[in-house]
Amino acid sequence: MRDISEYEPIVGHEVVSRLREHARALRGAHIVYINSTYVGGGVAEMLNSVVPLFNEIGIKMGWRILHGTDDFFTITKKIHNSLQGGSAGLTDEEKGLYERTNRLYSTYTHLDHDLVVVHDPQPMPLIKFYKKAQPWILRLHIDITNPNPNTWDYIRNFVEMYDEVVVSNKNYMRPDLNVPQSVIYPAIDPLSLKNIPLSGQFIDKELSKFGVSDKPMIAQVSRFDKWKDPLGVIKIFEKVRRKFDCQLVLLGNLATDDPEGQKMFESVQLAAAKSEFKRDINVILVESETLVNAVQTRADVVVQNSIREGFGLVVTEAMYKGTPVVASNVGGIKVQITDGYNGYLVDHGKYDEFASRVLELLRSPEKRKELGEHGRKTVVDKFLITRLMDDWMTVFERHLKSGNN
Repeated sequence: MRDISEYEPIVGHEVVSRLREHARALRGAHIVYINSTYVGGGVAEMLNSVVPLFNEIGIKMGWRILHGTDDFFTITKKIHNSLQGGSAGLTDEEKGLYERTNRLYSTYTHLDHDLVVVHDPQPMPLIKFYKKAQPWILRLHIDITNPNPNTWDYIRNFVEMYDEVVVSNKNYMRPDLNVPQSVIYPAIDPLSLKNIPLSGQFIDKELSKFGVSDKPMIAQVSRFDKWKDPLGVIKIFEKVRRKFDCQLVLLGNLATDDPEGQKMFESVQLAAAKSEFKRDINVILVESETLVNAVQTRADVVVQNSIREGFGLVVTEAMYKGTPVVASNVGGIKVQITDGYNGYLVDHGKYDEFASRVLELLRSPEKRKELGEHGRKTVVDKFLITRLMDDWMTVFERHLKSGNN
């Protein structure tokens, strides 16, 4: 388990001292996070880092995983898509299974903590099945600016049972909620395997395992999810490849709570196989933090072609490594990238403009270096795990000191 002092060389002594001081006011507090998966996606990654670190500085932090069937996760993926603007609503049968799964979980998961934090829609109804004896906070990581109205009306019944809703962007705050709302930006752990510096020799060896050549590289690292639009990335690459000899790496994993991922992966494989540049497209499905690190570090340009993006920690990771990013002008990506300063923003669907920005960077090492240096500084200043912990402690302190229940 890491010691918080190990972060001092990156963020400085003052930041670490402030965290320890902040934690003193919460020492002994018993808090629990609840989500639906321990691997795959940014939520699980953040919890894998912050839960041990909170315990190390004196806050008793637990972590629970909601259990559900494949049918349950098919429904919660539908909710996720619907809250991000998808057209499909829920049937009465689907609502019934969604709530029954949470009710069953509540019968054998005892929450006698001082404070409960629930992440995202999967375990959201849990609050309905407990005699509430402590503050409950809902942490929504998705973009809820334009949800399906019927789904939102249903979900809002649970949301308004909470004492606070935390979102990733001030633009996600809902004027129709009678619950206090606040913003906490997600963050990356600079000491995780995904983000520690790797030697060139190690990177070469890691990439060679998956057939990645030494050509200039464009990469997108994301779950295989329609909201990440990997099929659009292939179209962008083809436009670039006609003018510049390079390769595309599409690296992703499958979250255990996302039943649509396998189908999307197969669709991407098929599109790559049909491309006129198929020899230069490498589609990789693997769960490997070191491979993610190697790809993001070696890539000449990282792209993030998202249709919707709650925040986009893969963007943060690439920026931290000094790799320039061209990304969709959506959601939380706009919080991270200032167009032309530390990356480029392009409206989703404008593939010609996307390709033009990528080509500009491939042809200009100086521009890549400039944007990369600015990107790393942005992440160190704003989007590291130490800042995330401090933000969470402010929320914890607000509720525990107020005696809210």
